[in-house]
Amino acid sequence: MQRILVIDDEPDFASLLRRVGEGLGHSVKIAVDASDFKDLCKTFDPTIIVLDIVMPEIDGIELIQWLAQNRSAAKIIAISGANPLYSQHAKVIGETHRLPVITLGKPISLADLEAAFS
Repeated sequence: MQRILVIDDEPDFASLLRRVGEGLGHSVKIAVDASDFKDLCKTFDPTIIVLDIVMPEIDGIELIQWLAQNRSAAKIIAISGANPLYSQHAKVIGETHRLPVITLGKPISLADLEAAFS
């Protein structure tokens, strides 16, 4: 069973991610902001982190950098419906810090999401 931590500024999308993850038998928690996310990273010890790249207070790129500084071992799934360059940047930041980053675009297919949660 995976422990999946989600941070996304779209509550409906975060809820969809929870339903998919729980439907696959995983434990899923949703962070509502960066502070909550950082606390849950420490207490929940996620094996998979799903983050939106473009968010209002702190973006996914900054969170990937924070995860690198805190030596996260989680697989990171970076999702964006914005410019594909954001996704490329997230992947490069992850590779630079030896973090496993998978990028997915919105809209996302259920099959791609289920595969990423494996």
